[in-house]
Amino acid sequence: MDQTAFQVKRVREPELHTTHRFAGRDGQGPSIRYVREDERVLYDALVGGDPSISFERSGPRERIAFAPEQSTAAILTSGGLCPGLNAVISSVFMSLYHHYGVKRILGIPNGYAGLMQPYSRNIKPLIRDEMKKIARTGGSVLGSARLKPDVRAIVDTIQAYGIDMLFCIGGDGTQRGAHAIHEELSRRGLPVSVVGVPKTIDNDIGFVQKTFGFDTAVEIARQAIAAANTEAECAINGIGLVRLMGRDSGFITACASIASADVNYCLVPEVHFTLDGEHGLLAVLERRLATRHHAVIAVAEGAGQDLIDSGTVRYDKTGNKLASDIGRYLRDRINAHFKENHHEVNLKYSDPSYIIRAAPANASDQILCTALGHGAVHAAMAGRTDMIVGSWNGQFTHVPIPLAVQGRKLIEPEGDLWRTVLETTGQPPLVPPQEALA
Repeated sequence: MDQTAFQVKRVREPELHTTHRFAGRDGQGPSIRYVREDERVLYDALVGGDPSISFERSGPRERIAFAPEQSTAAILTSGGLCPGLNAVISSVFMSLYHHYGVKRILGIPNGYAGLMQPYSRNIKPLIRDEMKKIARTGGSVLGSARLKPDVRAIVDTIQAYGIDMLFCIGGDGTQRGAHAIHEELSRRGLPVSVVGVPKTIDNDIGFVQKTFGFDTAVEIARQAIAAANTEAECAINGIGLVRLMGRDSGFITACASIASADVNYCLVPEVHFTLDGEHGLLAVLERRLATRHHAVIAVAEGAGQDLIDSGTVRYDKTGNKLASDIGRYLRDRINAHFKENHHEVNLKYSDPSYIIRAAPANASDQILCTALGHGAVHAAMAGRTDMIVGSWNGQFTHVPIPLAVQGRKLIEPEGDLWRTVLETTGQPPLVPPQEALA
């Protein structure tokens, strides 16, 4: 890993004294500690780790690159819904408006579509009183969309509205779009800061310890698992099957399984499992029901895709491969297996995905959303661009977008998190012994 990949770009040098509301009070009230330009956060904090690899630390700088009274900022949300979107929008707005004195702040409707015709006609200034009210509500007041952005058309709109700072709240697809917009702005010589706030309910953005919405998702998923466990325990050979979000990474399913302590089998994309044979899920489930008479299975949406022969590969509007429905597939296979063997089971299947996505942020996520929003504004005001605000080793950081989107963060099958899952569920390897040892 090369330190140059961690270097954050600047769209212009910070040559102005900060206008931050808590700056320069000389003891006449609260003041802030500025982050020095040379402050870094180690990538590997373990003793013996490489001290040369580090992130730029996030936070307010003593000097800024944009004059607030002359600046225009814009905020958009893109991709699927996630708890905390409105909290981040509110946080970015309040920091721009109150901390630095930026008064012209635009809301972009429906993600990148809002920077393209015909939706760009709906761009409008955001109003402080409305922004104050939204922080604890679900969804996005700006709306969202999944599409492939027309980068040239988007930059035309940015130029037409005189936007100096663009805040892009979204997942890896959104941030790839933000990077492409930055590159087109650079080609045109336009000094616009493009800063992202990483949004993925799956917590799978690379080089970011935790993304907003994840804690809320785990909490609601835990409630769904508790309900599934109650149903299972109250039925003859009851099985509770809960499908949770996680197309490539199983962090929600793994953490909800640990938090609930009710899950007997946790299935995630990163860990292979089989259905058939002595060590497959069906046989293991049959043995459990014979002794314990109930079971709970939590499965991530991207788990077990190799088991399903759908015949076609589908993609969403941004080019992401869509997963086949592992939840319904498992439901049907489990029911068919026990029916063929003349064993009574009562399986209840639930998928709380849309309930989770539309929920407001819980207290933990609310705190994170506020900090990330403020950090994004501090970065943009200091002239940073083509980056996201993240967290690492207990500190908030600046992460170059190309670094963040180079690959998804995954559960390590031999790491601490998966070991804790196994210790909590007690589940065996759901594969033949030779594969488990591989």
